[in-house]
Amino acid sequence: MKSTRSNAALKLVARDVRPDTRRRIALGRALADLDDASFNVYVDEQGRIILDPQVSIPASEAWLFRNKKALASVRRGLAEAAEGKTKALGSFASFADVDEQS
Repeated sequence: MKSTRSNAALKLVARDVRPDTRRRIALGRALADLDDASFNVYVDEQGRIILDPQVSIPASEAWLFRNKKALASVRRGLAEAAEGKTKALGSFASFADVDEQS
């Protein structure tokens, strides 16, 4: 089983929630930012049920996550951009394909 976050990172979303007659629990508030997620479900040694959100990526983009050097480069670039370490390179309009219809 994949390790999960410590209890200190847990945030209480609802209290005393009970399953309905079909043993379902509504998770509306807990799923606010997870519209496109599916879940791996784990039960730990203490009987806690853990939902681990997963999102799919297109196969054409999976190469990035398999290429550690490229992924590190992208992450470094994103961090630099967040820090404002950018440089204006001017317009790239001359490289655009003007025959292409959108």
